[in-house]
Amino acid sequence: MFPAVLVACSGYVLFVLELRVIGFGLLVVSLLAARFISAALLRDLSLIAVGLAAMSLVPITTDISTGHMLVMGAAMAVAVGVPYGVSRFVFKDHAVRFPVLTGQPWTRAEKWYLPAVVIMGWALLPVYMISSGVYRNWPAVSDPDGIIRLFLGTNVLGIWDELFFICTVFALLRRHLPTVQANVLQAVLFTSFLWELGFRAWAPLFIFPFALVQAFIFTRTKSLSYIVCIHLLFDFVLFLVLIHAHNRDWINVFIY
Repeated sequence: MFPAVLVACSGYVLFVLELRVIGFGLLVVSLLAARFISAALLRDLSLIAVGLAAMSLVPITTDISTGHMLVMGAAMAVAVGVPYGVSRFVFKDHAVRFPVLTGQPWTRAEKWYLPAVVIMGWALLPVYMISSGVYRNWPAVSDPDGIIRLFLGTNVLGIWDELFFICTVFALLRRHLPTVQANVLQAVLFTSFLWELGFRAWAPLFIFPFALVQAFIFTRTKSLSYIVCIHLLFDFVLFLVLIHAHNRDWINVFIY
């Protein structure tokens, strides 16, 4: 477990403290430690390290300019694509999978959870974003082009969160750790990344539990499509809140 904990700590150092030298140092130490435990652990932690390194080398901000979206998008593609490609075509163990068409219908509880997510987001996000002033970490948009870019950015990032933190990091850690421990470590990385993105103040109080629940649901359903639906519904409320926070007369459907 020690090498995996170091990987999670490296994410905190890279994304929250923004100390790249120390963060990369922790990644190297974690891989050296894994080498003395098992080759399989070294391989899997290396795949996670590639993703963390790729994201740490680009500015992680809410800038929605074309240049930044392309740069950050390229890093996101590397962070997900390299672990998937290496796992499938080099290691040939298919440890990283993106199960969309599972053939399993959603249960009644799963269907009811989706509107519940919208209600929770509607009640929580305006209070958090506006009272803390964190909404200012996102650009103020009021023109059609800016609104479309903001919508695209929030949705793409939400999908990537599930592809990387759940389907990649969590899936790889579960091969070597009990589910609870693997879940906690991926949630640390999930929360650390979103902190650097702009979710500051008391955001970890709900992002960390959200990350834990997402991994738990994925464990039960084995469905990427379902957890992506959850995330995109939450992010759609986030998008509406951001528009409202910057333009208070718009989308005035929130209680805050």
